[in-house]
Amino acid sequence: MRPFPRLIPLLAALLTLGLPPLGGPAIASDHLDTPTVIADPRADIGDLYAWMSPDGRRLNLVMTIVGHSLSDRLDYTFHIDSARRFGTPGSTSGRSVDLTCRFPGPRQADCRLGDIDRVQGDAGTTDGLWGEHHSFRLYAGLRDDPFFNNVRGTRQAYQVAEAALAPGPGKTGVAVDKAGCPAFGSATSAKILDTWRHTDGGPAKNLLAGWTPMAIVASVEVDAVNQGGPLLAVWAATVGPKGQVDRAGRPLTGNALLGQLRSDEEADRWKEAYNAATPADGPRFEAEIAQGLAYYDSFDGQCGNQWLADAKAPLARRYHRLAAVLADDRLWVNSATGICTQMFAVELAALSDERALRSDCGGRTLTYDASNIYRSFLVNGTAAGVADGLTRDEYPPSNTIFPFLVAPEVPPS
Repeated sequence: MRPFPRLIPLLAALLTLGLPPLGGPAIASDHLDTPTVIADPRADIGDLYAWMSPDGRRLNLVMTIVGHSLSDRLDYTFHIDSARRFGTPGSTSGRSVDLTCRFPGPRQADCRLGDIDRVQGDAGTTDGLWGEHHSFRLYAGLRDDPFFNNVRGTRQAYQVAEAALAPGPGKTGVAVDKAGCPAFGSATSAKILDTWRHTDGGPAKNLLAGWTPMAIVASVEVDAVNQGGPLLAVWAATVGPKGQVDRAGRPLTGNALLGQLRSDEEADRWKEAYNAATPADGPRFEAEIAQGLAYYDSFDGQCGNQWLADAKAPLARRYHRLAAVLADDRLWVNSATGICTQMFAVELAALSDERALRSDCGGRTLTYDASNIYRSFLVNGTAAGVADGLTRDEYPPSNTIFPFLVAPEVPPS
């Protein structure tokens, strides 16, 4: 056994998909973030979405930005890698195309899709602005981010775990295996999962209801970006005069799985390094991510049933296979199909041989229940079963009608 003096308070802050203190400004699935990112909300990526149009002809992209305006000193980039098979950077012979946007003035956009096409002008109309060669369409403006999360319920669930782990008179403590997974009893696990589905003991509530950040939306002709193969791996970054400030791929990974057992200063250093890195730097972060995965795996009372947990490996390396997948933090999209029903479809088809998902685009649509799917894979190894009581956003977006996100709610005059 070993003590966990600050584990759960830190988990309560980080593993809620990174949201700020209750009552503070609503931030989406990428955060709690580092001092550098927090210092300029216009550089702070909230969410990244990537999915295929139903006809399979366009890759749809959305990057939400926490600030309510875009900076004329920053580049906002969608990195789009293409390959013939799933893998990590350097392991596939593919190609990359960047869609990089600058905003020299209010409502004014200047975006380049590699050397293929360019958009210049007012991107604030809902019809969007087409590139000179019609390879992509662009919108930029305030929209509702459809990410939803029961933050209070999540934090209260971690308080249950904290009480179970905390030392005290008459308590024997919780055993922790050599992989770092605490062995919660069935009653404690049931209470954790039930608390997670409620807010203050009642129906679940979405802290992010009505949150309207800036959104950069693009619909790209897939033939322009899939020259290396049908599998597209997408990640987003903001870059300023001093270098890369923030990045985002899948929800949760970067800011929720790093620095959990470290001091606040050490955790910030890990996250600052991660935000400045690229997916090719993933191996630097695998061991740290594996520690976070061990704690997620414990909350259903069964250690070792997390997705990709390696039962044949030495205990100390049980979580390293999934850690390697998550450290390569890109959204994988199968551009050969316009059917998009399952987050992690590309990964599941490649790593778990789920053949039915070979015809699913995967990625992240605007309507996936992303946080609950992610939690379930990390807790019980499946796409369901761990939920925060929420199933949809209050303002349903469209996965088919550009610019996809709902306009901000106008308060009554």
